[in-house]
Amino acid sequence: MSILQLADKLCTEADAYLLLENMRWHGRPLCPHCGSVGEHYFLTPANGKSRKTRTGAASERRVWKCRDCRKQFSVLTGTIFHGTKIPIRVWLLVIFDASTAKNGISAREIERKYGVTPRTAWHLMHRLREAMKIEPIAGLLTGRVVADESWIGGQPKNRHATHPRAFGTPGRKTEKTTIFTLVSRETGEARSRIIPNVKGSTLRKAMSEQLDPARTHLHTDGWHGYRHFTAQHSTVDHGIGEYARGDVSTNQAEGYFSQLKRSIDGTHHHVSREHLHRYLAEFDYRYTTCKMTDAERMDTLIGKVVGRRLTYRSPTHR
Repeated sequence: MSILQLADKLCTEADAYLLLENMRWHGRPLCPHCGSVGEHYFLTPANGKSRKTRTGAASERRVWKCRDCRKQFSVLTGTIFHGTKIPIRVWLLVIFDASTAKNGISAREIERKYGVTPRTAWHLMHRLREAMKIEPIAGLLTGRVVADESWIGGQPKNRHATHPRAFGTPGRKTEKTTIFTLVSRETGEARSRIIPNVKGSTLRKAMSEQLDPARTHLHTDGWHGYRHFTAQHSTVDHGIGEYARGDVSTNQAEGYFSQLKRSIDGTHHHVSREHLHRYLAEFDYRYTTCKMTDAERMDTLIGKVVGRRLTYRSPTHR
């Protein structure tokens, strides 16, 4: 499916609701209140097209009533779309853009393309990143897994001389943020997180939360922090120019970091440490689903929107 084919399906807001229902429910509406799946009642508007909201405005929102708990719901209830004032047509087009843009898409670009405010575009994209996060029940990685670390951010020496931290923060060796990534050689799945440092204890804790040591063959560089974590551990020595030995390498993680940094520099220009974990979730999702078609990637993302509601207060108040 191309962007033109998607746009042809979204002539009205009712069309957008119907398409979202088909992608989420596949013809069997699911009640978000009691979990019942079946032949629920579609509440047809009195005029056959739209119904009035509490403010008196006309809405083409498709409303259902559960045959079991008798509560009303729509395809938006309990998802990242819950309570949105943004047209669903805009949501679906932005989801397509976010799913297909290899280098990501900035909030400013969403603002210009779809005529929304900067705050709306910023929050919309963060809600999509919330949906892209790894499922809590995703399980531990096994088999051949590549582990590597990198740093995101600029050097204090490159700041303008009048910047309050032009020469760095006293007591800190670097202003960059450390990120750690695991890439499964078996499935292509990437999992990234922010870590405070690259000490052995920190790396072992991060790995123990994401992979099974007894069933994992770890591939790393020669950094001593990876020692003694798993019995199956192979390394390459970058110090002597060795970047692959047989099927052992860290090239998958290096490629991930390369794409991530180019995208941040070229698309977003700057990402704060406070929100970096959300951008990592976005790039993990696109890297993991890179073998899918654009339509499959969009469909997969829509399948992850349930239970991921993110209020504006969540990313703006700490």
